[in-house]
Amino acid sequence: METNNSYGQPPVGQMPTGQPPYGQPMQGQMPMGQPMQGQMPMGQPMQGQMPMGHHPMGGMPMYGYPPMRPMPQLIVEPMPKLENGPSLLECRNLTKSYVYGRNALDHLNLTIEKGHIVGLLGPNGSGKTTLIKIINGLLVPTEGEVLINGQKPGAYTKSVVSYLPERTYLEAQKDVKSLIEFFADFYQDFRKERAYDMLQALGVPIDARLKTLSKGTKEKVQLILVMSRDAQLYILDEPIAGVDPAARDYILRTILSNYNSEATILICTHLIYDIENILDDVVFIKNGRLVVQSTAQKIRDKFNKSVDMYFREVFAC
Repeated sequence: METNNSYGQPPVGQMPTGQPPYGQPMQGQMPMGQPMQGQMPMGQPMQGQMPMGHHPMGGMPMYGYPPMRPMPQLIVEPMPKLENGPSLLECRNLTKSYVYGRNALDHLNLTIEKGHIVGLLGPNGSGKTTLIKIINGLLVPTEGEVLINGQKPGAYTKSVVSYLPERTYLEAQKDVKSLIEFFADFYQDFRKERAYDMLQALGVPIDARLKTLSKGTKEKVQLILVMSRDAQLYILDEPIAGVDPAARDYILRTILSNYNSEATILICTHLIYDIENILDDVVFIKNGRLVVQSTAQKIRDKFNKSVDMYFREVFAC
């Protein structure tokens, strides 16, 4: 009976000499002749090295980058309280869940006092907008509470908080003058003269309908309306994101010169480099939690870097 297959090799998988087809030894070696004991198919040793050789694996990934950056030092120093009575803004164990098991805010504790310009900073998805909406009574927390002058968001807090949302909410068919009159009727602390002065300085025509204005000009109008109130807390969500760089300096000067020095401005922005010179304090939020609260000057002195550079270090990917 024939013991070979059609090519003449035994059916048991070995050549008569104990080798596989093509004549390569099977004891401890790969089919192409490379030893299998501690080595990769191309002949590089596997003990402590990457497959292509020369990159040690002891604590180092491919290409030699360190596996982890050193953790930056984080500062959490609440603002000193300068007077008796409740704080201007207080968040106690504040939590907001949109989806079960995932918190946009995660037991956030934050206190802000009067007379400060504060930068509310953090990457996308950190919870900044959720916090702002809860402060303004647009969202209800899942757990915890927000207090403004010791009171929960409601009719009273709307009378002392002036809010600039990120998106334009004004009626497009209205002209600028009609919007000023509307705000003057709605808010007792609105100052029409201040609004007209700022509009003139920025070259915004008061008889123009909002729908005919550019996106940046609409945002200027909205900011002017917000800053023309004598509020105790101004909350500005991306106040200079849509305006041209030439107008940013004026807008920042407007913010500085048109609010009560006993009031507080909370500015949420990604343009840290443009605003950090006007900030007294900064608050960093990450994954819904407070990770940094300090004065801007202390960050500069302690780390010898700008707030913008420190932010990039804390939130480096």
